[in-house]
Amino acid sequence: MKKINYRKLVLALADIVIIALCGLITNLLASIFFSSEYQASLGLLYYISVNVVFCMLVMVSFGAYARQWRFFNLRDYIMCFFALFIGNALAFAMFFLFGKPIGIGFSLAYFILCTAGVLTFRALFRTAFLKTQYSGRIENSAKTLIVGAGAAGQLVLEEIRRARYDMSNPSNDYLPVCFADDDASKLYRNIKGLPVKGTTDDIPQICQSEGIEQIIVAIPSTTPKNRKRILEICSKTECKIKLVPYLSEIYIDGEKPKLMQEVKDINIDDLLGREPITFDKTEIKNFVEGKVCLVTGGGGSIGSELVRQIAKYNPKQIIIVDIYENNAYDIQQELILDYGDKLNLVTLIASVRDYDKMDKIFNEYRPNLVFHAAAHKHVPLMETVPEEAVKNNIFGTFNVATLAEFYKADKFVLISTDKAVNPTNVMGATKRCCEMIIQYKAQYSTTTEFVATRFGNVLGSNGSVIPLFKRQIENNKPLTVTHPDIIRYFMTIPEAVSLVLEAGAMAKGGEIFVLDMGEPVKILTLAENLIRMYGKVPYKDVEIKFTGLRPGEKLYEELLMNEEGLKSTANKKIFIGKQIHINPTELLSQLDHLQSVVETNDSEATVHVLEEIVPTFNHKTNKP
Repeated sequence: MKKINYRKLVLALADIVIIALCGLITNLLASIFFSSEYQASLGLLYYISVNVVFCMLVMVSFGAYARQWRFFNLRDYIMCFFALFIGNALAFAMFFLFGKPIGIGFSLAYFILCTAGVLTFRALFRTAFLKTQYSGRIENSAKTLIVGAGAAGQLVLEEIRRARYDMSNPSNDYLPVCFADDDASKLYRNIKGLPVKGTTDDIPQICQSEGIEQIIVAIPSTTPKNRKRILEICSKTECKIKLVPYLSEIYIDGEKPKLMQEVKDINIDDLLGREPITFDKTEIKNFVEGKVCLVTGGGGSIGSELVRQIAKYNPKQIIIVDIYENNAYDIQQELILDYGDKLNLVTLIASVRDYDKMDKIFNEYRPNLVFHAAAHKHVPLMETVPEEAVKNNIFGTFNVATLAEFYKADKFVLISTDKAVNPTNVMGATKRCCEMIIQYKAQYSTTTEFVATRFGNVLGSNGSVIPLFKRQIENNKPLTVTHPDIIRYFMTIPEAVSLVLEAGAMAKGGEIFVLDMGEPVKILTLAENLIRMYGKVPYKDVEIKFTGLRPGEKLYEELLMNEEGLKSTANKKIFIGKQIHINPTELLSQLDHLQSVVETNDSEATVHVLEEIVPTFNHKTNKP
């Protein structure tokens, strides 16, 4: 048996009483100011009864009692207005047809009075009901500033208001107080009942004067550079910051997107201020589909993302090679969970230093594409044991590149770094030497196309500064920054890997592909913003200590060597460095000498030979 909704029944009874009383009041007013033939007559009671019946029937058919009172809006009030108008008109028409016409003036006054009564009762009851039931909820909601009073900001405001009384909706946590907007035509106006208190430059002052606790940045169509500027201003406050994603990232189901479902916490990527990197997925698919792909260092941060993205393009087989079994196991299990038996996946524990083992792997699987991500890349650690960096980075690369050529792989893609440009540290010098090996191979190989991809620091990768900062904040430790002026180029792991794949797809052999990474970022600014993202105040809640440049570290990184120059590609964000001619006899002789030196584990002699092989390596400039 269906449960009776007593609230709706009370509302219906109240409407009946109001409509009836308004008929009597209309008659009373008419008798005072005019002559009324229905004064205290049976005909008046018939008319009021018929009017009540018709009005209630139309109200029910219009759904006036189907909606919860707390959700009543302008549309519902308009619907009640028309329902009462139709009900009154039907009563008037019925009496006219049966020869008992009602005065038009009386009928019109009755309609106006009962409409005013019904709508006023609804408005007053809704206000009283909500104040009684939800005053605590509203008081506990965080005062919120919405940045952007355009379409997105207004939609966010509407969603918060609609959801305010839904106990299960996270939008309950917001109490919109005002807007901030840079559009001069909107300043100091009220938009949907909310004032525009100032521009984005005024955000700190607005937050202080209005007691703002949360900020929602609702400008999904702005440029990354402007978004970065706004987020940096917001980060100067102590408010929690939320962000509406770019339009291209918003999922739209129906006519209007549900923006509050898309709102996210800001992350460090949002503060880079670079245009999103786009890639030709069709070209990458044609490059990967149906191929046997081998990824060295496949368990690392870059290697594992390479494997993830390659898996999306229907390869014939993926071979993960890594010396660290824990990482290899993690990515293996992730892919098994995602793809099951649909992905032909092989995971092997092996070192690129071991030529015989790598030879066995190449001989068995015959990869078409080789992505070489295995490397030692921690700059300070490699300064202390340069011979290990050489063994792994240089000779590991030489082994894999030689085998790729011998077994006629289609392409070999080296993962390089901006630290290879005019290197001042051992790690950078070894990676520059790897680039030289690849360019040497490209000059003489008739079976395999060799290519290198070079990019800056990768957010979240092993060895990146961001995970270190996060650990320090979470453990209530000071953040350690080497120098207040140190700057770096940054990109995300998916961007880095997409560059690798597209570079591989467009490679003809010998190129060094370089990504336009936009403006460099000060590490100190990154540290301060990360502290604010945790809801803390730099230098007050979290100390920042300057530790001095580490061995081999320089204040800024370069992406291109002076002699290389740039050549554009079909992707405006990707450039090609001019290939430098390598003297094979000289290079091979130097590598033989280097190998004999590193076998003695003589660190100083290893660095000396590296300086001979890589002319741009200036190790003395950054010694502590």
